[in-house]
Amino acid sequence: MIAGIGHNSGRVNEPGKSWRKHVWTKARKDLMPTLPIEVVRLRVRRAAELGLPYKTYAGIRASSGHDLIGFLFSNNALQVLREGQAMPNDRAEKLLGLVKAQCIGVAHKPVTPTHLGSLPGIAAAHTAPAFNASWADMRDQVQGIVAAQRQPSDRFVIIGDTAFEREWAEAARTAGYLRAEQFFCK
Repeated sequence: MIAGIGHNSGRVNEPGKSWRKHVWTKARKDLMPTLPIEVVRLRVRRAAELGLPYKTYAGIRASSGHDLIGFLFSNNALQVLREGQAMPNDRAEKLLGLVKAQCIGVAHKPVTPTHLGSLPGIAAAHTAPAFNASWADMRDQVQGIVAAQRQPSDRFVIIGDTAFEREWAEAARTAGYLRAEQFFCK
């Protein structure tokens, strides 16, 4: 695969590489605030409520600048691939264990939003963008799903299982994307 224009493919071996690395590492460290221990404790607790490792939660929070309030789960991530199929017990238990988190289902055909919305832990469900949807249509549809919750898109993380679902996060400017295995595996 050839990188696009303006992309260095991550391989920069010209003179001064070690100095640039040092400067960027120091700049990043200086940017990171030193949080009071009480704030760290609150964030560790919030990560646990959301069912996320602290490092994952902290990274998403740092990049979005906001606390997370919920997740958009594709039916693929929930391992519900046909109408009427039950969600695996481990996934249902994880969703039911989340605290103060909105769990929204996003259904690809042949699964319907009605079926996905009836699953344990799913508060609401909507139709997924079509595979042939334009970037703008995909963005509008995913932002519409989030707008139905009366919240900004950068407060939600998309949990999916395909590259197409990763694009939803980019198009709708959500707080991020996690593969189902990252979210559901302990």
